[in-house]
This record gives sequence, structure tokens and C-alpha cells, in this order.
Amino acid sequence: MKIDNRLIHDLVISRKGMDDSAPLKILRPWRDVWRPIWSRRESLGGFSFLISIFFVGMFSIGAPYFISNNIAAHYLETVWDPEIALDRSLPVINWLIIPYVALYLFYPATLALAPRDDRGRMELALGVQGLFMATMFCVLFFLLLPAEIDLRDQLDTHWETNPPNWLEEALFTFIHVSDNPWNAWPSLHIVHSTLLARLITHWVQRDHHESRFAKPFLVLLWVEWALLCVSILATKQHYLFDLVTGLVVAFVFWRMFIRVIDMVEESGPDKLASESGWSD
Repeated sequence: MKIDNRLIHDLVISRKGMDDSAPLKILRPWRDVWRPIWSRRESLGGFSFLISIFFVGMFSIGAPYFISNNIAAHYLETVWDPEIALDRSLPVINWLIIPYVALYLFYPATLALAPRDDRGRMELALGVQGLFMATMFCVLFFLLLPAEIDLRDQLDTHWETNPPNWLEEALFTFIHVSDNPWNAWPSLHIVHSTLLARLITHWVQRDHHESRFAKPFLVLLWVEWALLCVSILATKQHYLFDLVTGLVVAFVFWRMFIRVIDMVEESGPDKLASESGWSD
């Protein structure tokens, strides 16, 4: 916990209080990861950097979730149950499994929409670090205050009269096979989708605001996000408490992360890369 508190403290340091010659402390734990990747960032027309980001993200963000999910499912018991009567009163809506699974499109979309300059690359790398920190923060709750999401019986009851179509059934099967009904709160579906949607919106508004496709794209993005928020309840994947706490965590981490984005823009990626040990 001391390490996490130090990192969070470093994130919220005011720019005015920083010495121009001081390293950007938030990058210190990742220096050995990003230094070789940063040195090859132009390789393959910039795709080498994106490929590296994908694998770093998969292991640093995906692995903690699935490891903690399986630990909870096989070795832990519910410590505190956040279920309320409203959770079982909310109806099952089969087709909302589509926006639920669409979360997994947010990750490649973030890679595709990241600016192809050094500022965008640094923001993307820092975004991975931000998601990692948010994920590990949530994992603490998954392991210390585990809660089984005991709602899937409502799906069986609903499907007796309203069976899913082939696509919905395939998506439900995929989720139920790959994701045990644990890791309840805060909902990482909400935390990740909110942070990624905010980052994508930041880039589109800053770098593509003159495009006639910018506004329709952002409308589509946030409609999908809203449907995703509803979907975690309507597919019986989460409790209402998971949704609320996920939104709170996402808000707090975005407030911290936007300060880092401001530092990149103010000091420039070359200077920050040098100060952080990414380059000589």
C-alpha cells in the first residue's frame, strides 16, 4: 500500500510545485519497460510502438483481472454482499450483451486513435500506466472484500420465455466461460470504459475537432458507453453498487490522469522522456 500511495501522490503533484529538472516520478516504476520501447517507437512506421503497447497492456491490465477473478472463484468467499432488492427487480435485456462485450473494442480503438506523434505516444503509454493503477486499486477490493455476483439464475428464468438469438447466446456463453461471477465492485467494465472514452474524447476534440466526423463519432462513443453502463445490470453481470463505485473510481483516476496529460503538453515529450529515463 505504501507504494500505491506514493504513486497516487506523485500523480496529483501540482505542475507549479515541480522542479523543471526533476524526473516525472510517475514514470519511474516503468522506466525499464518503456525505455527500450521508446527507442524503437518509429520502427515499422510507428506500429512497433503500438504492438508493444498492446502486449504491455495485455499483461499489466488483463492478467491482474483474470488472476484475481480465478483466485476469488476458487479460494474466496463473499465478505460483504452489495446486492439490494432493486438488483433483482431490474429486467434482463438479452441484446444488451452486445454493448457489454463491446468494451473489448475500446482497447483497439484507443490504439487506433492515439496521435502518431511523440506526444500521443507518451500519452498512450501513460494511459496504460493509469489503467494499470486503476486496475490494481480495484483488485485490492476484489481480493480483500470479495463478492460473488449471484444473479445469473435470473437469466435462466428469463430465457424460458425469451431465449437469446444465436449471437446473444454466443456472447453470453463467451462471457460466462471466460469470466467467473466475481470481481464485483468497483466494476472494471465501468472504470476502463470511462477512462478510455475520456481519453479518446480528449484526442478527438484536440486533434480532430475540425473533422465533420468528430461529433458523430463522439456521440456514438458515448451512446455505447451509456448502453454499456446499463448492460452490466441488464445482463446480470453486476450489481448497482458496482456501477456506482466504478463511476467514482473512474472519476478520481481521470482527475489524476488529466494532470499528467497537461504535464506532457506543457513540458513536451522529449524533455519528459529524458527526465524519466526513457531516453538519454
